[in-house]
Amino acid sequence: MTERSVASRAVPEGLRSFLATETGSTSVLLAATGAGLLWANLPFGDSYEAFWHTRLSVTLGADAFSLDLREWVDDGLMALFFFVIGLEISREITVGQLRDRRVFAVPFVAALGGMAVPALLYALVNMDGPGAGGWGVPMASDTAFVLGLLAVIGTRCPEPLRVFLLTLAVVDDVGAILVVAVFYTEDLSVVALLVAVALFGLIVALRWLRVWRGPAYVLLGLGVWAAMLESGVHPTLAGILLGATVVVYAPKDHQILRAGELVQALSREPSPELARQATRSVQRTVSINERLQLRLHPWTGYVIVPIFALANAGVVLNGDTLRQAATSRVTLGIVAGLLAGKFVGVALGTWIPLRFNWGDLGGGLVWGQLLGGAAVSGIGFTVSLFITGLAFADDPALQSEAKIGIIAGSLLAAGLGFVIFRLAWNRGAACAPPGAVPVTEAEREPLAPVTRRDHVLGRADAPVTLVEYGDYECPYCGQAFGVLEDLQDQYGDRLRFVFRHFPLREVHPHAFSAALCSEAAADHGVFWEMHEVLFGHQLALTDADLTAYCERFGFDPWEDLDRHRDRVNADRESGERAGAAGTPTFFINGNLHEGPHDLASLGAAIDAALAGRDPSGACHIGGET
Repeated sequence: MTERSVASRAVPEGLRSFLATETGSTSVLLAATGAGLLWANLPFGDSYEAFWHTRLSVTLGADAFSLDLREWVDDGLMALFFFVIGLEISREITVGQLRDRRVFAVPFVAALGGMAVPALLYALVNMDGPGAGGWGVPMASDTAFVLGLLAVIGTRCPEPLRVFLLTLAVVDDVGAILVVAVFYTEDLSVVALLVAVALFGLIVALRWLRVWRGPAYVLLGLGVWAAMLESGVHPTLAGILLGATVVVYAPKDHQILRAGELVQALSREPSPELARQATRSVQRTVSINERLQLRLHPWTGYVIVPIFALANAGVVLNGDTLRQAATSRVTLGIVAGLLAGKFVGVALGTWIPLRFNWGDLGGGLVWGQLLGGAAVSGIGFTVSLFITGLAFADDPALQSEAKIGIIAGSLLAAGLGFVIFRLAWNRGAACAPPGAVPVTEAEREPLAPVTRRDHVLGRADAPVTLVEYGDYECPYCGQAFGVLEDLQDQYGDRLRFVFRHFPLREVHPHAFSAALCSEAAADHGVFWEMHEVLFGHQLALTDADLTAYCERFGFDPWEDLDRHRDRVNADRESGERAGAAGTPTFFINGNLHEGPHDLASLGAAIDAALAGRDPSGACHIGGET
């Protein structure tokens, strides 16, 4: 009904759901972090460590399995967190964006740079020092905090950048777990490790034999986790390996058809047997991997990771600890790694594959956004705290200094990213679909004249007509919206403004639906009111959001869709013929404006048009027809 198929190709629904959960859980994680810090610094702060060192045992006959509460969180609950990461890796490699080597190459190399440079900086600062073993601490980014900050930044951070950073974070997490497994494993038990490998082999064999019995996989998975824990290799590695083996597939046509037939049969003749068959058939249209992600990801995002933060973020902050941290090479090394190392590493790792044509960067992203993303990737929390507990397990003082470094470095990285998004934003940039090639000057056709079908603000006899081809989900168009309001105030009756649709469905999944919504509003005489609402809510343009906006004005947005779709497509086609290749594109009196889109540049172009106006008052673009 509203171009859902195009939207799903631009940003897969599963990935959009993952982004939404990560962003939403940020407030819970932040609250848990604050609670941990507050608890550790209250007058009864000694109870913090005493509580998390309480032993919890599972006894079966004469055998007992005992860990303290923090170990149950770090080794047990976090294994489930990394299991979900493994599920996401499997899905992305099989049916997601990691299938395309060129798309994957840029965030992959960026992630490698974002791990290597911080580790190197830390190692240089702590060379031959007591904290030399903590080089893994500043390597990882915290996905939840990064996406949460990007949500605060808003439209200056487009969705393609969120997807880029999420892909980077997946590689980042895998690298961190490999570092933990290889470099932070002590007292390796070969026998226990072989048992873990054997049990994992049984899981692979069951999958190969197509034996789909959930209890068998659960029992074998618990066995792999326990054997890995006993071996000395951190058991979170078991989580990511087990997640990566879970089956994922794209839905097949015959499965969807069969499910539809059973649902229809159930609606005609309800029965317990048909209900059972229909339920199983509908479930099979979606892989077990994606069903598990749907069930588990809210638990890991809203429960497990916040509990981990509560158990590990508590550090005493007083004059003595802060003075010690201010001169500690551990603290300074972590801050340098998160603030400078991540920024340089991710930026360099992005530039190299683009420079040597190893990969592509879609979504119309520009360097202002990428540098902002590189800066916020220095927010390292969950995995950084995790590695801190391993690297400095026997030295509480170094743990404290490392945690202060993580908090300080993450706050500074967040601040740097916020400043870059505010001040280093590329104001002259435009969104463009992947592979877009603008027509040459010789190929351009004259701009289509303004007609009564157009959306116009201003007098028909205004000496200057400014036409914008825009996209309601484009962040640059959102920025230009305020500039255009200022221009209309500045020039008054001397300026006529025309808005035409140019939805980039290849980049912005909700832009076409938003354009249809605005056309429905035009039928009811409230186009410009809806125009303002849509640009004011660029991060909330789902079908449900658009329906709600239209209901405020008392109409159904999805009536007469064919006519509205033809109108939007006609606008884009006219723009392409005239030379538009991205958004926003401006024409001033029929001439393509190729400069920046800020107030000064557009104002100068309008002044030039006013100065060169034909004495007869005729307008180059034509009048109403």
